[in-house]
Amino acid sequence: MLLAGDVGGTKTLLGLFTRAAARPEALALRAYPTNEFANFTEILHAFERDVRPQAAIEAAVVGVAGPVVHQRAKLTNIVWDISAAEITAWSGARRAVLLNDLEAMANSVTVLTPDELLVLQEGVPNPEGNAVVIAAGTGLGEAYLHRVNGRLRPVPSEGGHADFAPRTDREIDMLRMLRDIYGRVDVERILCGPGLVNVHRFTHGGRVCPPVLRAAPGNEPAAISQAAMAGECAECVEALDLFVSAYGSEAGNLGMRGVATAGVYVGGGIAPKILPVLQRGAFMEAFRTKPPMDEMLARMPVRVILNAEAGVLGAAVYANEM
Repeated sequence: MLLAGDVGGTKTLLGLFTRAAARPEALALRAYPTNEFANFTEILHAFERDVRPQAAIEAAVVGVAGPVVHQRAKLTNIVWDISAAEITAWSGARRAVLLNDLEAMANSVTVLTPDELLVLQEGVPNPEGNAVVIAAGTGLGEAYLHRVNGRLRPVPSEGGHADFAPRTDREIDMLRMLRDIYGRVDVERILCGPGLVNVHRFTHGGRVCPPVLRAAPGNEPAAISQAAMAGECAECVEALDLFVSAYGSEAGNLGMRGVATAGVYVGGGIAPKILPVLQRGAFMEAFRTKPPMDEMLARMPVRVILNAEAGVLGAAVYANEM
């Protein structure tokens, strides 16, 4: 039996899987609100109470939203430390491994089925090329998949915390506002749930519009995107348009950095919720408009990951190969 996990700033997914030739089969999956627990071990105990594993855990792999160094991680958007030793102590597994959460998600892309992906650009996939994954949710994650001996091997990064590069006068104005607030503006200040709230603050001149005022605490990003897609608030429409354009541009940046001729995968919790806006064209226009690399970017396949459990599935794929 395999234990797989995906620890995010908002939600933690844990699952038990059985081994398989390529894609492990889920026996049990549970989701937990990360902030309602004092540490990861508390979630593991809750999972044990809920699932009551009937067989020994052979391998455990957990993706975490933060850099992993010497099998320890300090999460970026929540005050937690997690170690592989902590997982071993709870599970008794012969081997436990921590991965960056996007590294874990990247392990899933080769086993996802066509109905778990939505095509934004068909492209011309290169079977010998590399791929990349970008995912906006509570934070922004990025990972590379390098082709090694014919197989795509995930490589983690902290690219979501690289500097934001504005392309238009409007984006430059937004950068100035955010710089006054935060000092330094990384890409995550814009491309994540709280980032959309930052963009909303910019388009509204600091005021809060009625759809967001009505939102429950923590649901502001969803309220902004819903108001935008419904045409309820013109400034929300602009906020989501700015967000989508910046998302497409950063996805293109990542595609160039990774020479992702085998594909660019857009994961995370936000993309599936705003698919109609992603499909309108601004995302792909910002993705492709990067001379002198326009032609290469126009040939890259671009797909949205629709499987909300891709992170925990990718962790299970890694455990399956251990």
